[in-house]
Amino acid sequence: MTDKLWGGRFTAKAAEWVDQFGASISFDQQMAAEDLEGSLAHVAMLGKQGIIPQADAAAITAGLHTLQAKLAAGELKFTVANEDIHLNMESLLTKEIGPVAGKLHTARSRNDQVATDFHLWLKHRLPELLKALTNLQTVLVEKAEQHAGTIMPGYTHLQHAQPITYGHYLLAYFEMFQRDYERFSFNQQHTDMLPLGAAALAGTTFPIDREAVAKTLGFSSVYHNSLDAVSDRDFALEFLSNAAILMQHLSRLAEELILWCTYEFNYVEMADSFATGSSIMPQKKNADFAELTRGKTGRVYGALMGLLTTMKALPLAYNKDMQEDKEPVFDAYTTILGSVHIFAGMLESLTVHETRMHDATTNDFSNATELADYLATKGVPFRQAHAIVGELVLKGIKTHTTLQEMPLPELQAAAPQIEADVYAELSSEAAVNRRTSLGGTAVTNVIKEVARAKECLADR
Repeated sequence: MTDKLWGGRFTAKAAEWVDQFGASISFDQQMAAEDLEGSLAHVAMLGKQGIIPQADAAAITAGLHTLQAKLAAGELKFTVANEDIHLNMESLLTKEIGPVAGKLHTARSRNDQVATDFHLWLKHRLPELLKALTNLQTVLVEKAEQHAGTIMPGYTHLQHAQPITYGHYLLAYFEMFQRDYERFSFNQQHTDMLPLGAAALAGTTFPIDREAVAKTLGFSSVYHNSLDAVSDRDFALEFLSNAAILMQHLSRLAEELILWCTYEFNYVEMADSFATGSSIMPQKKNADFAELTRGKTGRVYGALMGLLTTMKALPLAYNKDMQEDKEPVFDAYTTILGSVHIFAGMLESLTVHETRMHDATTNDFSNATELADYLATKGVPFRQAHAIVGELVLKGIKTHTTLQEMPLPELQAAAPQIEADVYAELSSEAAVNRRTSLGGTAVTNVIKEVARAKECLADR
């Protein structure tokens, strides 16, 4: 027989390097607190149900509290020989209180135990992530309110399209992060389910009370199928999917900030605390933290694809493959939480070059649609108006003249319907403020949307 807690039917001992390959304690020790929390709820139920004597339940409870104190003090030492956090804790508990510790594992398996630990781990951390997202959204709303009337170029295909406001731009990301917030909020629903009591895969013959354990641990529901309980990792996949979408949003924002910090754009400047320099070029100020977030997006995408692939075609119920479920979630959580905090600080301290942004809309042809719309209001079919303005733009490009710089006779030669009032229509301010349709960039709209966003945040 081997010295493993499960080694009764084994006669040979694995080599140390084999044990190391199979062990998960290097990462699942992150669930140590949750493992103890789950065990305390389980033993309380065992005692209450008369499955083990109350005296034994009390001894086990005292031992678990001792381990909690030692864990908090950093005094627990885990070993690869005990494979995972569960066997490590059972071994440590046995050292504290003796063989009675073995009664703790009555009516449970490591299969439902690890699932419970994993649920608890994510259940405890989702609120922290939601709090961080709220903080980021708050910064966006504050800045959007400050820059409700700050005019900048809007882009499609990374080409000047039409003037918008920086406040309107920031609120676009508020909406993206709002959807992220809602997705992670829903993720809580499937995380807030108790697997414990499913045992290995088929339930148990002992008269357990799963609802009581769920109440003790703060779960709102229990799994109703033992096979599903130990084999489900949908909650983890949902988390990683949500994390990947969140990182996509952050990466898009990062890309724009990186571009806008360049000499060519010069729309914004990073605070020194969110930038780095060069070891050889003294003039450099690099948006490294935005770049890092952009780079870490691939890391989170990889975590999602890794777990999706791990779970693909796994037969019911538990399989050792599922040991690979936790590391990507642990890493993705750390990555996205840090990235959200970074962006909140980065946007809060960002210097916005308002004049530069505005000037970029006056030396281009982003008001071409205004002239086409103007002609449409004069009765010219829009397609014809589009062609007329296109020819004027071509002429302006060749002569280095913007539409608003062209003399009235020249404009009228292209379209007799144009009158002197056209110049007021061609200003960036007019282009912005005429777009009052719901969701448009008009300053009045931005102010209304800021108020709506504040109400949304206040409801939390």
